[in-house]
Amino acid sequence: MSATSASILSRPVHPLHAILLAFPLPLFLGALLADLAYWKTFQMQWANFASWLIAGALLIGGFALLWALIGLFRVGAGRRRNAALYFVVLLAMWGLGLVNALVHAKDAFAIMPEALVLSAVVTLLALVAAWMGYSGFSSRGAIR
Repeated sequence: MSATSASILSRPVHPLHAILLAFPLPLFLGALLADLAYWKTFQMQWANFASWLIAGALLIGGFALLWALIGLFRVGAGRRRNAALYFVVLLAMWGLGLVNALVHAKDAFAIMPEALVLSAVVTLLALVAAWMGYSGFSSRGAIR
């Protein structure tokens, strides 16, 4: 008979935060793909679709950002640097996403190429934020 030891698994983020964090990446990625489709076809509906996807990503991403801000104040001093870096990445994602939404609010023919570049940068930031959040980089359970 072998002895077994109980291991305690730590959660990187709270499950509700994980759900909120799951939305910005696919929505911003969808907006990037819609911008690519608009760039190739110049069908204005693709620009409209990208605008709606960005609005959804900003709405849900804002709640994830708020959760990260609250978690930043709840974390201990030793883990504050990681939580602050995670918050800054989410803040940059949300801020550039807002700029991207304002760019998409212009006439459809006037949004290229800056809408495409902003969508790519925001999608990359959403990927980095999701990676940090799900890997536990955000302070190993401090944002529970």
